[in-house]
Amino acid sequence: MSDVEDATAFLGEWGRFQQQVFLLLCLTVIPNGFTGLSIVFIADTPPHRCLIPAHVNLTAAWRNSSIPLEEESHSGALVPSKCSRYKLEDVQSFSDRGLLPGVDVNLSYVATEHCLDGWEYDRSVYISTITTEWDLVCDDRWKNPLTSSLYFCGVLTGSFISGQFSDRYGRKIVLCVTVALQTVFAVIQVFASSWAVFCAIYFLVGMALISTYVTAFVLGTEILGPRVRTIYSTAGVSLFFAGGYMLMPVVAFFVRDWRMLRLGLALPGILYVPLWWYIPESPRWLLSQGRVEEAEAVIRAAAKRNNIEPPSVIFGSLKKELQSEGRRAHNICDLLGSRNIRWISVTLWLVWNTLTIAYFALSLNTANLHGNAYFNCFLSAVVEIPAYFLSWVMFRWCSRRLSLFSTLFMGGVFLLFIQLVPTNLIYVSISLEMMGKFAVTTAFALAYAYTAEVYPTVLRNSAVGACSMASRIGSITAPYFIYLRSYSISLPYILMGSLTALSGLLSLLLPESYGMPLPDTITHMQHFPGCCKKTPYTLTHREEKENKAERKSPVLP
Repeated sequence: MSDVEDATAFLGEWGRFQQQVFLLLCLTVIPNGFTGLSIVFIADTPPHRCLIPAHVNLTAAWRNSSIPLEEESHSGALVPSKCSRYKLEDVQSFSDRGLLPGVDVNLSYVATEHCLDGWEYDRSVYISTITTEWDLVCDDRWKNPLTSSLYFCGVLTGSFISGQFSDRYGRKIVLCVTVALQTVFAVIQVFASSWAVFCAIYFLVGMALISTYVTAFVLGTEILGPRVRTIYSTAGVSLFFAGGYMLMPVVAFFVRDWRMLRLGLALPGILYVPLWWYIPESPRWLLSQGRVEEAEAVIRAAAKRNNIEPPSVIFGSLKKELQSEGRRAHNICDLLGSRNIRWISVTLWLVWNTLTIAYFALSLNTANLHGNAYFNCFLSAVVEIPAYFLSWVMFRWCSRRLSLFSTLFMGGVFLLFIQLVPTNLIYVSISLEMMGKFAVTTAFALAYAYTAEVYPTVLRNSAVGACSMASRIGSITAPYFIYLRSYSISLPYILMGSLTALSGLLSLLLPESYGMPLPDTITHMQHFPGCCKKTPYTLTHREEKENKAERKSPVLP
C-alpha cells in the first residue's frame, strides 16, 4: 500500500477532479466555524437587574433606588446588584410615607431579597438570548457554561462514533449522513421549549458537526496528492472554518434574536444535499478493505474528469499485500496496541487536550473583552486567517515537531504575559490575547495535519477521531476557565498559558514525519523516541526492503 501514491501519480496533483474534491470538502467545514461558537451570542448575558413590577406603586426616587449597590470584583466600582433588591414591602412602605432614599432612610439598613419577580434585561444589544429567555443568571448562572460543555460532550461522542463508523463503513456515507443530521438537528433546536431541551439537541448538533469535520478532513487527506494534501490539511479546511467563524458575528449583528439567528445559520445546510453525487469514496480506504475494483473505478472516474487516459491495471501489484494486512479488521483499540503507537497516541491526546482548552476558552471569551462584542468576535476570527497561512508554510517547509513546539510555547508565553499588563492598558491586554489566539490557532491546524500524517490509512479516521474525542475533555472544561473570571481576571490566563507552554515542551517527544510517505499500515508508522522496535505485525516483502533501506540511510525519530 506504500505504492498507492505512485500508482495514482498519473492523475496529476491539481486537475479538475482534485479541485472539485478540495472545494466541496472545504465547503462542508463552514458550519463548524459558526455553529459551536455562535453560543457566544446565543447565550450571552446582557446587563440585568431585579425586576420591579410595573403595578407596584413607587415614587420615581424609590423606583430608581430599589436596587442595592455592590462593589464590582475586578474594578472595585459600585454597580447595581444583579441578583438582589431591597425588600419590596419595605420600599413600598417608605414610598407611601413620602420618605426619600438616602435622606430620610439609610439604605444600608434596609433588608434585601432575591429577584422574586424575575429580571429586567438590557435590550440595547440583544432582542433575546437563551439567558434572557430562561433566566440563566444568579443562582442559575452555572447553566450558562454548562450549555457549551454539553455541546462539547456531543462533540466528544461524535468524535468516537464517527471514527469507528468511517473506518468500518466508509468516509463518504458517514460524511453525507452527518451533514444531513447537523442541519436537521439545528432546525429542530430553533423550536426548543426549555433550556434542557435546547441542551439535549445541542448535544446532538455537536455530535453531527464534529463527525462531518473529521470525516471531511480525513477524506481529503487520503484523496489528494502530497503537495495539495499539505495545503488542504492546514490552510484549506482551516480557512473555510475561519470563513464560517467570520460570517457568524456579521449575521449575529443583524439578527439579534437567538431563534432567528440559529435558524439563519442552519438553513444553508440544505445546499449540501448534492454532495452525495459529487464527492467520491476514498480509494485508500477502499484498498484498505480489499475492494480493489471499486478503488480502481474511483481512480478511472477521476482520470476521466482530468481528461487523462488511465493504465489498464492500476493497483494490480498491491493485491497480495492488501489481502494480508489491509483487510485485517482494525478498531480504536489498535491505537494502544503496541508500545510505539501507544506513546504517540497518549502524547497527542495530551497536546490536543491543551489546544482545545486554550482555543475554545479564548474564542468564547470574546464577549467579555472590552469594547463591542461583535467586533471582538470578528477580530478573533480574522486573526485565524494569517495563522492558517502560517501553518501551511510551516507544514510545507519546516520540521513538524519544531513547528508544533514553537507555536504552542509562544502561545503560552503570550497568555502568561497578560497578567503583567496594568489594568488601564486594556488594548495591550487584548493584543496579547489575540497574539495568543494566533499562536494557538496555528498549533491547532498543525496538530490536525500532523495527526492525519503520522497515523496509517487503516486507523487514520479512528485516530483523528480519538484525538478529537480526547481533546473534548479540554473543550468541555473551557467554558469554566472563562467562568473563573468571576474570581480573578488573570487566573484563566495563568492556567491556560502554563498548560499551553508545557504542552509545547511535551510535543518535542513526537516523531518527525516531515518528508515521509503517508503510512498505510501500522508497520509503516514513524517511531516514538525510545520505541525503536517494529510493532509485532508480520512484515511484508516490501517492508523488509524498506527496513534495509532505512539501515543504509537511517531516519531520525
